[in-house]
Amino acid sequence: MSPVRGGTDVTPPGAAPAVSRGIAVLDALAASDTGTMTLSDLSRELGVPKSSTSAICTALELGGLVRRDDLGYSLGRKLVELGGSYLARLDQVSEFHRACLESPVFRDETLRLSTAAGIDTLCLARYEGHPAIRLTTNIGDRLPASSCAQGKALLARLDDSEIERLYYGIDELPRLTGRSRRTVPRLLKDIRLARARGYAVDEEESADSVMGLAVVVPTRGVRAPVLAISVTKHKSDWNDETREVLVGELKRVATMLGNPMATG
Repeated sequence: MSPVRGGTDVTPPGAAPAVSRGIAVLDALAASDTGTMTLSDLSRELGVPKSSTSAICTALELGGLVRRDDLGYSLGRKLVELGGSYLARLDQVSEFHRACLESPVFRDETLRLSTAAGIDTLCLARYEGHPAIRLTTNIGDRLPASSCAQGKALLARLDDSEIERLYYGIDELPRLTGRSRRTVPRLLKDIRLARARGYAVDEEESADSVMGLAVVVPTRGVRAPVLAISVTKHKSDWNDETREVLVGELKRVATMLGNPMATG
């Protein structure tokens, strides 16, 4: 339980209030539907003055635990870096690696397990078959959600209005290649298509000559992280039959990760 709820400080005796409130800030951001909160929102959530909340957020920002942009504060990349050793032992990460290794379809493919981070995705785990597609995405790295299959799959869980709010004030989207989507209306076309298909596609938008597919992992509960599994292939190895096989296996593995009682 967070040490601060609804303006009531329940900091245990002997605990440092500033640290407890810092934890409360991280909890609030993690529980936020959009992943972003303004200073005023955080101040109300903690029940402390904006000046005190600002000082806490500044310290967290300096440590990389939160990041700030025009929309407010969101969780920082440092949390992933600090949690690297924990993530290596996280059940779903272990299951992800095992599922890829045991899958006759994925054994030699390149896959990523990612989560949403505002308008980016964070890579939590990777599996590289033989030969692997050498991408720049390492554990803890971010990719623009608008330019990768896993990002579109995660965005597809939101309503169009929520996506527009997430990208409010951003006139041109980040570009990784010449095929990266440049505007929110163009991105929304991809998102609607992903919803209709049940999977998202990256057509050389995150790396030249590389295609990608992704699906979302069904969540295990309201507090569970929202995850997506993606697979990438060289464009030269891409065809409709391959895509159909990969999508089917992505959905099977995603269901298995989302439901620990499901059989492989």
